[in-house]
Amino acid sequence: MATLETEAFNNHHDSSPDRHKTIEEKSERDKRIEDWLPITSKRNAKWWYSAFHNVTAMVGAGVLSLPHAMSQLGWGPGVTILVLSWIITFYTLWQMVQMHEMVPGKRFDRYHELGQHAFGKKLGLYIVVPQQLVVEVGTNIVYMVTGGTSLKKFHDTVCPSCKNIKLTYFIMIFASVHFVLSHLPDFNSISGVSLAAAVMSFSYSTISWAASIDKGVQKDVQYGYKSHSTAGTVFDFFNALGSVAFAYAGHNVVLEIQATIPSTPEKPSKVPMWRGVIVAYIIVALCYFPVAFIGYWIFGNEVNGDILLSLEKPAWLIAMANMFVVIHVIGSYQIYAMPVFDMIETLLVKKMRFEPSTMLRFIVRNVYVALTMFIAITFPFFDGLLGFFGGFAFAPTTYFLPCIMWLIIYKPRKFGLSWWTNWICIVLGLCLMILSPIGGLRTIIIQAKTYKFYS
Repeated sequence: MATLETEAFNNHHDSSPDRHKTIEEKSERDKRIEDWLPITSKRNAKWWYSAFHNVTAMVGAGVLSLPHAMSQLGWGPGVTILVLSWIITFYTLWQMVQMHEMVPGKRFDRYHELGQHAFGKKLGLYIVVPQQLVVEVGTNIVYMVTGGTSLKKFHDTVCPSCKNIKLTYFIMIFASVHFVLSHLPDFNSISGVSLAAAVMSFSYSTISWAASIDKGVQKDVQYGYKSHSTAGTVFDFFNALGSVAFAYAGHNVVLEIQATIPSTPEKPSKVPMWRGVIVAYIIVALCYFPVAFIGYWIFGNEVNGDILLSLEKPAWLIAMANMFVVIHVIGSYQIYAMPVFDMIETLLVKKMRFEPSTMLRFIVRNVYVALTMFIAITFPFFDGLLGFFGGFAFAPTTYFLPCIMWLIIYKPRKFGLSWWTNWICIVLGLCLMILSPIGGLRTIIIQAKTYKFYS
């Protein structure tokens, strides 16, 4: 009996150095992977990186469809919904910044890691990852369409007598930029692109409302609902809700942006991050409200799905604004693609045990860009897609998922201010999530009747 015990004891001690070795190798590999993955590789961002990354993520091309959304909502509901959305999303963004480091010594660098902490390992993944992927991939597809459409408008404005070129080709031209840019390894390496994009978003927003004022209120302007049937009005209203939800979609990349900021117990990352967010939200207000309200005031219910289409003159200014949109969307595409690259690369390297290499990254990212390009070419129903995706995935991840996580993790006092605030956001977000895809789907169906593939 004793010899058996001694043998077991010896066996245990013999294997011990090997065990230590494998643990060390494992942690060494994990560290190497962390240093290679796009979100966690560099943590030296400053607070202003947070500001322009957030502006680039938030002020999408969705801002140009806000006057049209206003025409479907009407003055009262339109102003209320836009301002309410700004307040709610500002609050939920604050919650996410706070939750990034609520566990001492640990950082939730990705949205799904926070979800896993709140809902559990498995359930957190199932709740967050599909929604985050729909938002990010959906946004990338919509931006492919936007980039191509704006390039086409630029071409048509600069050279009205030129031969008509299909939208398909313009989307391909736009995509070609991303076959190059998507090989920038991490968030910090795209900060230059992102800064340019943030400046452009502010520029074209300003051009669109200033040019509207210059044009003056149209002769027979009308502010009533355009649709002649009650059903049409209701569906348009739902669709507009989705467009608004799409306009406030920056939350899906906020933790990933915060992950690039250095953090110590004395100087947590939430302080510089929050400073950047405040600056970003002031810029968002300066972009959104003038464009939405002035655009609707000038053109009434005849305003186009994209305000720049309603402004035909002066041609040089409109051409310039369209070019600004293209540059901005290039940056936005990269900001939304980065977390997707991170997810795919994590899966390949951690789960499927691929070696982290430049070749792997090259293949993954080219395939992704090609895929988003192909889908964009096939289904370019821009505003319908906005409404559909806007409600379906943007509303949860932006309006109420942060509130649910806050209630689960912090357990605020029942019927206290924090408790009520979160529940109001959850109820409003749920309404948005249920109603807006209905309008979006109807718009897609109507447009699909007259649509010719690859036109």
